[in-house]
Amino acid sequence: MDPSSLGALSEDGSSEDKDQPLPLRPTSFDSSLPHPPARISKKVSSPIDWNMYFDKEEDVHIPEATDVFHVYTAGTEGPVVFCIHGGGYSGLSFALAASKIKEKARVVAMDLRGHGKSCTEDEIGLSIDTLCNDVLAVIRTMYGDSPPAIILVGHSMGGSVAIHVAAKKVLRSLAGLVVIDVVEGTAIASLFHMRKILSNRVQHFASIEKAIEWSVKGGSLRNLESARVSVPSTLKYDESKECYVYRARLEETEEYWKGWYEGLSEKFLSCPAAKLLLLAGTDRLDRSLTIGQMQGKFQMVVIRNTGHAIQEDVPDEFASHILNFISRNRIGPNGIEIPGLRRPQPPQH
Repeated sequence: MDPSSLGALSEDGSSEDKDQPLPLRPTSFDSSLPHPPARISKKVSSPIDWNMYFDKEEDVHIPEATDVFHVYTAGTEGPVVFCIHGGGYSGLSFALAASKIKEKARVVAMDLRGHGKSCTEDEIGLSIDTLCNDVLAVIRTMYGDSPPAIILVGHSMGGSVAIHVAAKKVLRSLAGLVVIDVVEGTAIASLFHMRKILSNRVQHFASIEKAIEWSVKGGSLRNLESARVSVPSTLKYDESKECYVYRARLEETEEYWKGWYEGLSEKFLSCPAAKLLLLAGTDRLDRSLTIGQMQGKFQMVVIRNTGHAIQEDVPDEFASHILNFISRNRIGPNGIEIPGLRRPQPPQH
C-alpha cells in the first residue's frame, strides 16, 4: 500500500511552513492517473519469466520458524543491493533494474510477507516491526554473522522498511540506504484517501494478460516490459470466483499504515550510512528533510517522466543511479574502500 512520493523540494530550493497541507499526488493504486491510453495486444501483454533478468530464485527458510521468504538473486561480485518492494508489489518489481545492476554488484530482491511467493503464518500482520524483523531474518539466514556490504533499497512502503532497518543500527555491514519515492509528510496525508483508492481499483481479472494491460492502461506502471515480469507475481487465482485477484490483502492491513510512515524523516536522517532519496516529480520535502538536504546529509535526485514505481518505469536510469551511488561512496564487497588502505591479509601457513 503505497502513498505516493513524499513531497519533494521545490525547484528553487525554497521550503514552506510545515503546517501547510501537503499536496497529494496520485498513488500507484489510483486508476485515474493521467497517462496516454495504450493499445496492447494479448501477445504483447503475455507474462515474461523472471529468469530473463535474475540469475536464481530460492526460498529462505527462517530457522526456528515456519516462515519461508522467496528471494530473487543476480550477480556474483561486489556489494549486495538488497531490494525491498512496496505494498502490493513483489521482488520482481526490481527485475529489469537487476539485469543492469548485476554487472557490477549483487542483487537480492525478496517478497515480503503476504506478497509474491513468500509463505508466512501471518499474511496480514504487516506492522513495521514485523517487516523489519523479516528483512533482518532473511539477511541473517542468507549470510550468517558475516554478511557482505549491503545497500538497502526500498520502494514506498519498502522504503519505510529499509529506513527502519537502517535506523536500528544492528546491520553492521550496512554501507548505503536508497529510498524510492516516499517522504513522511505526503505519505501520511495520503493515508486518508488510501481505503477509497484500494476499493476503487479493478478487483478481478479474467486473465493475467488483462491484469498486465490494466496496470499500464490505468497508469500504475508505465513500462510494459516490467509489467509483464512483475504483475503476475502480484496476483493469485481464486477458484471460487474463477478469476485472478490481488495476492496482497492490503485492505486488511489498515491498522499498520500510519506506523509505516510516522517519524520517518528523522529516522532517515539518523541512519549512519550514505543516503540517496529518489523522487518522482517535484513536490517538496518536509521541513526536517529540507534542512537535512541543505546540510548535505543525503543525496537527492528528482527523476522526471516517471510514475511512482521509478524502478519499473525507468529501470535503466534507476540502475545507473544505484551504480553511481555505489561508485561515489566507494562501496566495495566488504564495505567502504579507502584508497591506499590495504586490508590485512590472512596469515600464510
